[in-house]
Amino acid sequence: MTEAVTRAPRWEAQRGFDEMGRLLREVTFCVVDLETTGGSAQGGSMITEIGAVRVEGGKILGEFQTLVNPEAEIPPFIAVLTGITNSMVADSPRIEAALPAFLEFAAGSVLVAHNAPFDVGFLQHFAEAQGRPWPGFEVVDTVRLARRVVTRDEAPDCKLSSLARTFRASTTPNHRALADARATVDVLHGLLERLGALGVHTLEELQAYTARVSPEQRRKRHLAKPLPHAPGVYLFRDGSGHVLYVGTSRDLRTRVRSYFTASETRSRIGEMVALAETVEGIECATPLEAEVRELRLIAQHKPRYNRRSRFPEKMHFLKLTNEPWPRLSLVRRVLDDDACYLGPFGSKRVAEQCLAALHETFPIRQCSGRLPREPSRSACVLAEMGRCLSPCDGSADPASYASIIEALRHTLIHDPEAVVDVIGAKMAGLAADERYEEAGVHRDRLGAFLRAASRTQRLAALTGRSELTAIRCDERGRWQVHVIRHGRLAAAGVIPPGGDAHAYVAQLRAAAETVAAGPGPVPAASAEETERILHWLEQPGVRLVEVDGAWTCPVRGAARHLARHDLALRAREALVPFDERHELTTAARPTR
Repeated sequence: MTEAVTRAPRWEAQRGFDEMGRLLREVTFCVVDLETTGGSAQGGSMITEIGAVRVEGGKILGEFQTLVNPEAEIPPFIAVLTGITNSMVADSPRIEAALPAFLEFAAGSVLVAHNAPFDVGFLQHFAEAQGRPWPGFEVVDTVRLARRVVTRDEAPDCKLSSLARTFRASTTPNHRALADARATVDVLHGLLERLGALGVHTLEELQAYTARVSPEQRRKRHLAKPLPHAPGVYLFRDGSGHVLYVGTSRDLRTRVRSYFTASETRSRIGEMVALAETVEGIECATPLEAEVRELRLIAQHKPRYNRRSRFPEKMHFLKLTNEPWPRLSLVRRVLDDDACYLGPFGSKRVAEQCLAALHETFPIRQCSGRLPREPSRSACVLAEMGRCLSPCDGSADPASYASIIEALRHTLIHDPEAVVDVIGAKMAGLAADERYEEAGVHRDRLGAFLRAASRTQRLAALTGRSELTAIRCDERGRWQVHVIRHGRLAAAGVIPPGGDAHAYVAQLRAAAETVAAGPGPVPAASAEETERILHWLEQPGVRLVEVDGAWTCPVRGAARHLARHDLALRAREALVPFDERHELTTAARPTR
């Protein structure tokens, strides 16, 4: 015992100051991967397989693999993805036995996982559920490392499958725990090899690598000094004065300063900071005003380093045309033509999903172009299938067609029950026949319609008000005031302490921007701006000071159906493994 105590200090004394730390080649890593029934242990998902590889100095010391009985049915989608079926795990140990065995295998090592919060989070959850103390492993996340080391030219993303190809892993990931753990070992070694060339040789240096701040970043910290500690918008500009990036914060100076510290790890933003020469701050009275100004400035300048909100004009709408034989048409802008519009949609694909749901419910014509009051064309295939009343060949009764159009208009504006019933019945029938992919297509169509109808109804309710003034007390005890006209923020301010509230509000309203109503249901601003305003208005503590008319939404509107469908969507995403989050495609489509 005495000999062991004296040897370590001698060895440490011989090392230089820069070498202090645990050399990576001497660290024992335990690379672990899990297969589960879903994406959230807190949400009830269970572990179905644990795979792990113990390595040190590039050599494999041992492997661990066990199936785990989840004591619940494995969802069909997961069974297809992983190949793990209910019969395979029926006689496997439960997590109460599998977890202690894994913890014994991993003891004394540094845990490594691809998307470590997922795998380690599951293990910690079940350790806590069993009343077991968590060993306090140090953790290395290969996803986080790859984002700093691997460029887009080498790999399109940081999925395990992509990185395995980049580093020529000897094992191909296949959504089985041990195979994926083996592939992660090769990815880890490839990353460590690159990091070694960058001067990362110890575990401590590896853990601190993502927190490095370049000298270029440090030199630009002075750009934040002129900014106030107040809410507002900031604009990064290059040497030519072009706007590179627009952001918003409740504290301008603190937020901008963070771009020049270790807390900023996004490679794209790091590139932007390297180009920036100046930072302009625009102080705003309230956080909502800052959010709105940010949206408007992004739309105006279209900075290349802002990913969202750059093109609010690129929207799609569904239009119920105003003609003798109305139809649904996909359009890019709204006209003041008394037609009924649904939207806006952020993508054409979602608009087409919504259109399909409506065509499945209402047998109106789908052909393009206007029809005369007494058409004389030939009937189309849809008419022969009984999916269209066929006004083209003159066989449709104008009164019957008009009644269907009126029911469609009522569905778009007031009550989506007709679409919910029809699509819901189709989903139930397909599910009963075990045609789950087709049922999923109909589910997505129904969800697209409900979200669009709910959005349209909420936007139209506020757009129709020529003025709405509301106040709210913030966390500092100040009363924020906002004047909204036709869905656009026209003025914002804060009542001075001890000031006359009524006089201040009246003065703010008098000085507010004059706003003309937009065409149809479209707000006199971007839809995203109006939705930000609605989010603020729906917060607890908001008081309405002045409202022109009644600000209401339909009692039987689409919003009441959304919770169920959004819950289904979240459940679907929870079942999709991390590596496949961006590869959701429809396997089959129902025949028309």
